[in-house]
Formats: sequence, C-alpha cells, structure tokens
Amino acid sequence: MADVVDDMNMDCTMNDEIIPKTAQELAELKKENGNQLYKIKQYRSALPLYTEAIELCPETSSYYGNRAACYMMLNLYQDALEDARKSVQLDTCFVKGYIRILKCAIALGDVMTAEHAVKTIKALEPNNNSIKNELTSLEILKKFEADGVKAYDKKDFRTVVYCMDRCIEQSPNCSRYKTAKAECLAYLGRFEESQEIVNGILHGDKGNAEAIYVRGMCLFYEDNIDSASNHFVQVLRLAPDHNKAKEMYKKAKLLKKKKEDGNDAFKNCRYQDALNLYTEALEVDPFNKKTNAKLYFNRATVYSKLNNLQKAVADCTSALSLDENYLKALLRRAKCYMDLGEYEEAVKDYEKACKMDKNRENKRLLQDAKLALKKSKRKDYYKILGVEKNATDDEIKKAYRKRALVHHPDRHANASDTEKKEQEKKFKELGEAYGVLSDPKKKARYDNGQDCEDGFDGGMHDFDPTQMFQTFFTNGHGGQFSYSSSGSFPGFSFQFS
Repeated sequence: MADVVDDMNMDCTMNDEIIPKTAQELAELKKENGNQLYKIKQYRSALPLYTEAIELCPETSSYYGNRAACYMMLNLYQDALEDARKSVQLDTCFVKGYIRILKCAIALGDVMTAEHAVKTIKALEPNNNSIKNELTSLEILKKFEADGVKAYDKKDFRTVVYCMDRCIEQSPNCSRYKTAKAECLAYLGRFEESQEIVNGILHGDKGNAEAIYVRGMCLFYEDNIDSASNHFVQVLRLAPDHNKAKEMYKKAKLLKKKKEDGNDAFKNCRYQDALNLYTEALEVDPFNKKTNAKLYFNRATVYSKLNNLQKAVADCTSALSLDENYLKALLRRAKCYMDLGEYEEAVKDYEKACKMDKNRENKRLLQDAKLALKKSKRKDYYKILGVEKNATDDEIKKAYRKRALVHHPDRHANASDTEKKEQEKKFKELGEAYGVLSDPKKKARYDNGQDCEDGFDGGMHDFDPTQMFQTFFTNGHGGQFSYSSSGSFPGFSFQFS
C-alpha cells in the first residue's frame, strides 16, 4: 500500500494564525493535522483526527477517503472498505474512492466488488493507469478461485490448498480463502496446520462461523466427537443455514451412537449385532481416519471372538493403514497370525510392537512367536506319527508300529518308482519321529523348539530307519526278522507271537 500516500493527494496547507470559527473550518484543521501524522506514518494517531473531522462534517467525501486510507495502512480493510463506499456515495465521481474500494476488495478476496470498482473507474477515467497491479491481482484471484472450486468438487484437496495459497498471496486479509485452505488441510489430516489458521482468524474475529466450523471438523477427525458437536451447535447459532455444519453435526451424533451401541452389544456378547453396528459406523464418514481405525479394531476383536481370524487380520490391517502407530491393532493382528500359524507375519508384527513399546509382555510375545516360527520350520513329528502333542509313550509306540508296517518299502515292492520313493520317505520320517519322541530327553528338547538337525547328538543325517524298525520289533515286541541285501531297504519276513 505504498501508493496510498500518493493517491490521497491530501491538502496539507495549515494556517495556524486563523482560529477556526465554523464546524467546517474546524473539520478542515482536524483533517490537515491528521494528514501531517499520516505522512510520518503515525496512522493510529491520525485516525481519531479523521474521525473528529467526519463527526464535524459527516457529508464530506474526502474525510471518509482519508480515513479509509488510514485504515488500509493499519490492515483494517473491512473498515476501510466501508469508508471508501461512503466516500463514493457522497461523491459518485470520486475516483480515488473507487480505487480504494478496489484495493480493499482485493485484500479481502471480494472479487465481485473489485470487478464493479474496476468497471466504474474505467468509465470515469478511461486512461487511468494507476490500477495495473490491482488488475493483475484480480485476474490471478479469478483463475485460482475457479480452479479451487473445481478441485473441491472433485475432492482434490491438495489442489485446493495450492489454489488458496495463490489467492492468499494476493488477498492476505481474506478469511474466506484461509478457512477454505484450513478445511482442506483437515480433510488431508493436517490438523495442526488447519487449527493454527483458524485460531489466527478467531483471535481477531471470535464470531467467525466458518472458522469455528473448521475447528469443529478438526476435533471430529481427531475422535473428539463431543467437543466437535459443541462447535457445530455454536456455528448453527451464528449461522442457522450453515449446511456443512448441519451435516457434520448429524454425522457426529450418528457416529457416536453407532459406536456406543456396538460397544454395548459386544459387552453383552451379541457379536453379530456388534459387527453390524461397527460396519454401519464405518460408513458414516470415510474421512474420519482416527475414529474409523478404532472401529476397524473393534470389529476385528469381534471377528476374533467368532474365530473368523482372516477377517480379523483384514480389519487390523485396515486400522493400521489409517493409523500406522495403532499398537493395539498391531498386537491383535500378531495374535491372529499366531492362531493362523502364520508365524513369520506374527514375528514381524511383534518386532514392530517392541519398537513402539519395548515392555516385558511385548518382548515375551516376540520370543514366543520366534519359537513358534522355529518349530514350524522343523518336521512335525507328532503329525508324522499321527498323535497329539500330549500323547503317552504307549500311544507313541502304537502309532509308530502301525504306520511303520504300512509304509515299510518291502510292502510296496511292486509299486511304481515314484510311489516307492514316497513310501521310503515316509518310512524314514516315521523312524526319525519315533527316535526323537520315544527318548524323553530328545522329546523335551524338541518340544522346546530345538532343531533336530543341529540340536541332537550326531544330528539326523545318518539316521537308519531300518535299524530303528529292527530295534523296535526285536525289543520285546516279538518280531523275528531275516534280511536280504537287495535294495536300499533290505527285504524281511516276520511273524508275531
């Protein structure tokens, strides 16, 4: 606004020897004193002098024009705009008044008022070249305002923020552009930046309904639903027709009710009702990431209760996609992976959990997952023998006897080569399984997760399944054998007493 002083062209002639006798003379003296202060940039001191001049002669256009210029230098553009408008009402040919209207309208982002001012200036002074900068600013505003509206309709909030930044560069005092930017920042989850903008607006204008609405949005998306509802109610008191506030207030009430009803159903073991309610709550507002993350976690907990572990994992994953630091969801997913036998995924999740909170319980869970993973990569001797993990010695012996007789290679002498190899493999695995599970020390070490390849005496590389078979059936089991030397597994004949 460096050109404000020039465009005022204030009459600064003073005659200290003349004592003003009329209201008009006194008003002129006040104005001239104000002009002197204005020239030395004492705007706050000049302002009351212009006001006194206006009070003495309220129908003088130039007084309003001077005070408008002073308001502009103080960044009080709304007050300046009112005075500039008053100046042209009193003098419809007051070009400087229209120029000040144009400057104020641009600063406030009022494109329609600015365009009207330009039209009037050109009509009064077709060759006026003093508003080139303002015309450029006006075109920039029109372009980016229109682009911002299109982007908002497409929910392209990043582009809206960019467009509003370009508008704010031209109109630094426009709260409308600022609140539009803050609203889109809230949609993008940048709540701190959004609230900083609206708090700055509310510092100077506590009744700015749009700023209160955006602050309510931030609270809503940060899962502070009760406080958000209070803000929306306040907006509707100030602006009863604020449609966005109406819609958000309805969403806040509905979301709170669905979530609370879902929690109540879960507590009372009405799991299907809880699933339905959490699902309905998730449909209320897809932008509410923080609340929706909790809803996904709640629904995952219900799926876990119903033993639908795959869906529980999917919901935990959805929760973590919305809030990557959601420890409860991470631990729930890890537990589901454990129950599903997906131990590698469980270990990854427990490792992340330990990085987020390295407490004793999380460390224990990680150790358990690593042990389970280690066990899962070994042969499952219990499964090979077809017994439970708590099987007795007698059950293990009976299982081995039954299966060894079925899979002994000599029983499949006439089978295809592929079938023979398969039966030889199963026969060897049966011997390995029995060799470990029939030995209390080896069994204990196996149950504790020790690898048979590197943890047992001599390993299992040189294991002879035929020798195990012979030992079993000659160690008090009544078997009598005669072996031939043909084939990988010697032939035998046997009788049982």
